[in-house]
Amino acid sequence: MALTVRLQKRYGAFQLDVDFSAAGGQVLALLGASGSGKSVTLRCIAGIERPDRGRVTLDGRVLFDSERGINLPPQRRQVGCLFQQYALFPNMTVEQNIAVCLGRLERTRRRARTAELVSMLRLEGAEKLLPAQLSGGQQQRTALARILASEPEAILLDEPFAALDSHLKWQLEPELREALEPFNGPVIWVSHDRGEIYRNCKTVCVLDRGTSAPVASLRELMTNPMTVSAARISGCKNYVPVCPGEEAGWVCIPDWGLTLRAAAPWRKGVTTLGISAGCVRPARGETVNVFPCRAVRVTEDVSAMLVTLRPETAAPGAPLLHMELRKERWTVLPEREHIQISVRPEDLLLLE
Repeated sequence: MALTVRLQKRYGAFQLDVDFSAAGGQVLALLGASGSGKSVTLRCIAGIERPDRGRVTLDGRVLFDSERGINLPPQRRQVGCLFQQYALFPNMTVEQNIAVCLGRLERTRRRARTAELVSMLRLEGAEKLLPAQLSGGQQQRTALARILASEPEAILLDEPFAALDSHLKWQLEPELREALEPFNGPVIWVSHDRGEIYRNCKTVCVLDRGTSAPVASLRELMTNPMTVSAARISGCKNYVPVCPGEEAGWVCIPDWGLTLRAAAPWRKGVTTLGISAGCVRPARGETVNVFPCRAVRVTEDVSAMLVTLRPETAAPGAPLLHMELRKERWTVLPEREHIQISVRPEDLLLLE
């Protein structure tokens, strides 16, 4: 039961151009910076907005095809949407909110299916309550029960926890994950939270200024991003222009006055070197990629020290280097102003 999306839509100077697929039972993360087109993509899939061109299919059914003039209305697409605001009917009880999506069934079957969904989403005891009387978790589970009542073939999650505080989010996230486990259709999950995506998704499609990258495994994105946009999403903090060194296997960083060894081969299109802050470390006997830096700012975080460094060979105005170091490693350093820094060749990211 695959969802295949290939569409284009223009908003003034902004051009959305996405092309990806999600298989049945797969939770695909749709990631990108604010304004990259994630929510617009979901609205186009759901039929809330009409693309300019393209084709969207779900389990072989054509939901949209610009060439053939097909554009099914949202109620015929069998796509369930869970947005930040759960959009429950405020004057209906929990069971009424669920049953409203079961109107096609005769009364006895509608009651039985409502009770089944109440049990599945652990809403027993809340059936007669109005949305305002529910906890955040109960509201979310009611919204999901209503989606499942409509028997969707795909589910779209648009920042489902963005409006919640961190404590409530930590309570609701495993509940949502558990509720989705029996669903065998594709799920598209949009979020800005890297940890949330890492815990719940296995594959990812990155949108960069409206254009989608090929679908990749989440592990690949986190360990080996290929573009600056993907590296930012993976949590990389350091970026500096780079060019190939005179010898194979080496890269030149003119802004820092450094030439470093890289494990990845140089490839066409690379413009930027990325280094995760956690991969920058004080040298301890290494002989490759060791260079002196001066600490210009030190900030204490909950469990780590965030250190901003300036390579001593850097040109004025060059990008600074950020290091994230466990507190116990920072406190034992004999010198904390002038520090010999080491970066492993495999931790140098060559980015397009």
